[in-house]
Amino acid sequence: MKLIIAVIKPFKLDEVRVALTAVGVRGMMVSEVKGFGTQSGHTEVYRGAEYVVQFVPKLRLEIVVPDDLADQVVATIAQTAKTDKIGDGKIFTLDVEAAMRVRTGETNDDAL
Repeated sequence: MKLIIAVIKPFKLDEVRVALTAVGVRGMMVSEVKGFGTQSGHTEVYRGAEYVVQFVPKLRLEIVVPDDLADQVVATIAQTAKTDKIGDGKIFTLDVEAAMRVRTGETNDDAL
């Protein structure tokens, strides 16, 4: 099993969710996060005053999938979340040792 962590722009969530559902993803966790990368924040104007936004709002998706689906999920997120502008995000893939569905006690791939 693989844990895929993707950090994307918030307005891309629905499009990414629909695309992932189409390739067989049955669930995901979504968290609102703030951070910065290469862009190191940006400047905005609010009511005539300019201020620096040092942490940019993003969404963090966490998806656990069977090994054979991981590459397709990463490719789908990358293709769907891409805007060709700075700050499109990052995708990380990690190994998962075990999973358990609390309600039924199912483990590993059965728990997904």
